[in-house]
Amino acid sequence: MKRLSAKKTNEAAACKSCAKGLSPGMDEVNFMRVRTAREFIPADSPGVLILTPFYEPNIGGVETHLKDLTDFLRKDGRVNAYVLTYQPLTTKARGSYFESKDNVTVIRVPWIGLGLFHRLEKYPLIEFLYITPWLLIWTAAFLGLKGRSIKMIHAQGFNAAFIARALKWLFGKPFITSTHAIYGLRAGSFPAKAVRWILDGADKVLALSNASKKELLSIGVSEKRVSTYTYWIDQDRFRPARRDEAKKALGLEGRFAVLFVGRLIEVKGMDLLIEAARQLKEITFVFAGDGPLSGEIKKAAEANPNIVFKGKVTNSMLPDYYSAADILCVPSRNEEGFGRVIIESLSCGTPVVASKRGGIPEALDSSVGVLVEPTAAEIVRAIEALYKSPLKLAEMQGRARGYALERFSEANAWQIVESYTGRHG
Repeated sequence: MKRLSAKKTNEAAACKSCAKGLSPGMDEVNFMRVRTAREFIPADSPGVLILTPFYEPNIGGVETHLKDLTDFLRKDGRVNAYVLTYQPLTTKARGSYFESKDNVTVIRVPWIGLGLFHRLEKYPLIEFLYITPWLLIWTAAFLGLKGRSIKMIHAQGFNAAFIARALKWLFGKPFITSTHAIYGLRAGSFPAKAVRWILDGADKVLALSNASKKELLSIGVSEKRVSTYTYWIDQDRFRPARRDEAKKALGLEGRFAVLFVGRLIEVKGMDLLIEAARQLKEITFVFAGDGPLSGEIKKAAEANPNIVFKGKVTNSMLPDYYSAADILCVPSRNEEGFGRVIIESLSCGTPVVASKRGGIPEALDSSVGVLVEPTAAEIVRAIEALYKSPLKLAEMQGRARGYALERFSEANAWQIVESYTGRHG
């Protein structure tokens, strides 16, 4: 099925900058950043090595964010980016071992998949040994060959940051680290001490949210070293389509639909949404995703006519699912780093019911969503209230796109790029 044509909307009212000829979601300052970038970033700027265990075609929020980042760098053209990563570890999809387009080069290292990453999540030390040494060897080899072309390393997460710290001693390359989650670190514990040691070697730490920053400061990371950044999305792709047409295309015509998008694992709270579906028979609950609990969702769909399991949905089709839904639900039990699906949904004009966990409260407010404790009772209460208040829901839907344009535009990429260049665009 092809992506539905996005409806023509008057976004100037939602984003005043549009009326001034700016890109959606950009204020005048950020517009000038993009417009005059060449004045701030030297044309001969050395390269940045983006070091990450996960990149496309692996599926996930981090992978999608990094694709957005490399797309921005390619479009801007001022930073030579090298992505060193694994072939997908959590999906059967495969990418080219080497690909280069314009100023972005991607190298995918072969490694054992077999679902080991998910199986080892409960054993952090073993997972560290599975993820880190092989990537360290390849990174050392890469820097041995291309070291003169690399100005700094941008490490994604703590495994990559460990590698960057180890190789900083050998190659003298500065590194910055991005966090993508809340890690549940307890001050004084061995994991917290290890993370602090790793980050004490970083030249800068980019925390995904204030909640992430607070966690890092609590274990002793210097506040001078930590700043925050915010995800952004392609708002030309994630934009509203006609809800009735989207519902019809996905077989949801005439139904009030609540959507879940994400990895099907226990901490995402799918069981809470299944229980909500059992109590709200008149509402359809759509699950889009893949993971260890796929079988349980399939069984629930067989037993409950108002549960629809779509399985893994491609990124290109996600905007249609968001547009077809009346509400997105994010019932996470864990401390989410931010919640990328939230900003994708809002950009498509769909409000959100989400858990008060981690960085999620920083992604939405009461004008476009409802925050709840991750219990079936609270989720049922929030969904039912919006279902029975169509006017309030319509007002939220009307505000969602403008909310996303103002907060999650491509201008957020400068929070990262300025860390590469040391200049303010």
